[in-house]
Amino acid sequence: MRLLIQLPSLALMLAVFCLAPAVGADGNQPSGWIWDYPVRFPRPTVPAENPMTAAKVELGRHLFYDTRLSANRTQSCATCHQQKLAFTDGLARSLGSTGEQHPRSSMSLVNVAFTPSLTWADPNLDTLEAQALTPMFGDHPVELGLKGMETELIERIAQEPLYQRLFADAFPQDSISLQTVTRALAAFQRSLVSFRSPYDRYRYQREEGAIGEEAKRGMVIFFSSAKGGCFQCHGGVTFSGAIQAEGAEHATTEFHNTGIYNLSSGPASYPTPNTGLHLHTGKSEDVGKFRAPTLRNIAMTGPYMHDGSMKTLDEVIRHYEAGGRMPNPNKSTILRPFTLTDVERTDLIAFLQSLTDEDALTDPRWSDPWRKTN
Repeated sequence: MRLLIQLPSLALMLAVFCLAPAVGADGNQPSGWIWDYPVRFPRPTVPAENPMTAAKVELGRHLFYDTRLSANRTQSCATCHQQKLAFTDGLARSLGSTGEQHPRSSMSLVNVAFTPSLTWADPNLDTLEAQALTPMFGDHPVELGLKGMETELIERIAQEPLYQRLFADAFPQDSISLQTVTRALAAFQRSLVSFRSPYDRYRYQREEGAIGEEAKRGMVIFFSSAKGGCFQCHGGVTFSGAIQAEGAEHATTEFHNTGIYNLSSGPASYPTPNTGLHLHTGKSEDVGKFRAPTLRNIAMTGPYMHDGSMKTLDEVIRHYEAGGRMPNPNKSTILRPFTLTDVERTDLIAFLQSLTDEDALTDPRWSDPWRKTN
């Protein structure tokens, strides 16, 4: 522990804890929602028009797992975001309700409430309420396939007796509508916080035996500028860079080209729609830039990279050891080749595995409610 505290990067990382008020002694927030944190972490930003309540989160949980939210009733949000896989789907590239393969892999929803901008590369999509519309109604690619079925969707939901009660509890002044549906979905996703890993118990709760010696050595590599330097893109309490927290200034998401492909043939090396940030800015220097995903629960979320092109953590680490693929003029200047021994590589993987929050993978508050009631 003493070695880590001496690292300058951790001082910056720990500074984020002062960005927002911590959970009170009774765990209660002004909104009435309980953020169940084991230590004093910041609270995520919550839109004033959609405050957190237990009733809203419970409604959102039912909607999240409901196949009525796909046109052909074959998929729900949870199809691509499975709790046991840290709310991913285990596929290199996800499949929509009509069988269409998506160009990118599903991102973990754990701690998504802290994310300044959502999805792999859209800097403008910054609220979960707005993001919920994309899988429901988008058609490039088709996900849930509800485009043009807005009225039918609300009718389906309104016909379920359980929803009549859940909506009344969550939105006593409002009717069942697309707005209340998306607000409930957003509230549920904001509740998915994960800070109970062995690493957290070791680092913040002083449980010396929470992680093994391999993981402790790997932690030094992770936070070392001389070797891994992983923290430079995967910093902060979420291991994903800057976070949006209550009481803090608006955070800006950083996008990185990590040299997965070269640019010898121009943007075509990252075929549409996988040109990354470039898809939204049109700037050639943004080709191949994507948001750094969270490393929390990373052992559960493979395959890796935006297109699922790397199957294992060992493969990912070797990619970064090589400094990414060459040549690539857009590649982040943070990347540079370094060398790990086989033992050091094993140690680093052990540290990454220590970021798995087993409780988050099984917490009944986030599980499928229909499995019990149907």
